[in-house]
Amino acid sequence: MYAVITSGGKQFRVIEGQTLKIAKLVAEVGSTVNFDKILMVVNGDDIQVGKPHLDSAAVAASVVSHGRHKKIHIVKFRRRKHHRKQMGHRQDFTEIKITKITG
Repeated sequence: MYAVITSGGKQFRVIEGQTLKIAKLVAEVGSTVNFDKILMVVNGDDIQVGKPHLDSAAVAASVVSHGRHKKIHIVKFRRRKHHRKQMGHRQDFTEIKITKITG
């Protein structure tokens, strides 16, 4: 059984017991988070697709940790103009573990 959920503007295919890193959520470590924007639930041959979301489905997850990804380096360079600009960015994330899929 798996589900497709939406969080932080991205879609994730999740199964029970899976851990994944999503955009930062405001939740304490160890707390439970419920996702209500479920796009699809598949249980064997039974496939439910929402228009756009399923009202009867729910996905519960527990918050494992918060952190930041590795730094990405951005370099802007103009040849022959003595212009170089360097920047870096680290995105915040929340690591969650999927505990229950109902649908």
